[in-house]
Amino acid sequence: MPDPRAADPVPRWQRSAWLLATVALWVLATTGTRALLLPDEGRYAAIAYGMLHGDLLVPRLNGLPFFHKPPLMYWIDAAAMRLFGVNEFGARAAPLVGALLMAWAMAYDLQRRTGARRAALALGALATMPFFYFGAQYANHDMLVAGLVTIAIVAGARAGEPDAPLRWVGAAWAAAALAVLAKGLIGIVLPALVLLPWLAWRRQWRALLRLVHPLGPALFALVAVPWFAAMQARYPGFAEYFFVEQHLRRYAQGGFNNVQPFWFYVAVLPLLTLPWSLALVASRRRPADNPVVGFYAWWVLAVLLFFSLPRSKLVGYVLAALGPFAALLALAATRGTRTRAWRWGMVLGVLVCLFADVGIARMRAPSQRDIGRVLAERMQAGDRVVLVDAPFYDVPFYARLAEPPIVLADWNAPGFAARDDWRKELRDAARFEPALGARLLWPLERTAELGCGVARVWWVAPRAWQPPAAAGLLTPVLRSRSAVLWQSAGRQGSGCP
Repeated sequence: MPDPRAADPVPRWQRSAWLLATVALWVLATTGTRALLLPDEGRYAAIAYGMLHGDLLVPRLNGLPFFHKPPLMYWIDAAAMRLFGVNEFGARAAPLVGALLMAWAMAYDLQRRTGARRAALALGALATMPFFYFGAQYANHDMLVAGLVTIAIVAGARAGEPDAPLRWVGAAWAAAALAVLAKGLIGIVLPALVLLPWLAWRRQWRALLRLVHPLGPALFALVAVPWFAAMQARYPGFAEYFFVEQHLRRYAQGGFNNVQPFWFYVAVLPLLTLPWSLALVASRRRPADNPVVGFYAWWVLAVLLFFSLPRSKLVGYVLAALGPFAALLALAATRGTRTRAWRWGMVLGVLVCLFADVGIARMRAPSQRDIGRVLAERMQAGDRVVLVDAPFYDVPFYARLAEPPIVLADWNAPGFAARDDWRKELRDAARFEPALGARLLWPLERTAELGCGVARVWWVAPRAWQPPAAAGLLTPVLRSRSAVLWQSAGRQGSGCP
């Protein structure tokens, strides 16, 4: 097969167009960092913030060990907060890093396989997809693991070629190890699911043998194993909880949130990649036996199939399919040297992203951020913060709390353990340090004790909450869209244990 790069003469500016597009990606992705954190983002931002003042090894949610996910995202965000300040930008550093890694890896792979022109066009499409744009600025683990998985697959495909230096084997396994530290077992499962069946179907047995060179597994173990081993040594129930309950049971069983039908991602992916997904519908010129097209198509299909099997589905799970999907668009829609339609597509993509970003920003009415800032300004030594019957994860982040707040709720409500919600998250976390859990998770029966031994109590509660008599005299300080900040005086002596 002739080298496609030989027949792809391009001007100098197009040879480095993927670098320019990367700069554009940063500009686009950071436009949203000035907006408020969404509720789920607050959870991860608070964990990263907690690492600045506590244990760098153990992720902690409201002070309790939180082992739903590994720590790589929190490490990156904590480092960003140290460098750039405790703000939304620092809280979203990890997904920005993941987006850049995905963009760089796909640009490299496409330029190597098909030439600079299609690499630049694919990266332009990727950077202006709404799915990619918002994934790059949404504080959770999905974009980071997607970027690392993309590197692992690209490096693994390169490692399987006969002339590839051994360092590509190490790069593939190291990227997979970091992906495991980003979100767990899918960091190794997805690269294996894409590469191994593809190489076996192509009968590239030597490539398969190269991928399992002892250097690769050794490097994987060196990078990934120490944190998991340290957690298991410190918390004997960690491995069963993390690998069995949070991975195998979530994948194989129902009973968790976000239940969606099997075809969910087949419908969502084209919608979230408009207007670019229309190019696949409009183009019919690429042969099905093209190995480059076949590899990218299998990559997309493998990711979609893997995440379509479990009942629980979240949109961000399939971000790992976006890189090859953009590559398919570039291969399907480019015709000769005509790129006028592509330029209009990029303009339209930018407008769609920015329009959606403005709409989301307008919906984010001031809420927990304002409450957190009032707490940061008015709290004094000896005060206590209580979160009432809701997690309010953003409050500790915006208030810059040095100590975790008390969470007051009906922890003994019938059937609550069967619900996959914030109460179960915190109760699960308290399993690993029961004494600390008893100090931070208070039942409603202890409401009267919350003012004991402190100067003041700050109560953050849902708007519908009515202070009970046991709480004492409460004064409203700030009402936001979803919560109210109350204040009451502490007390000493009588009535206190």
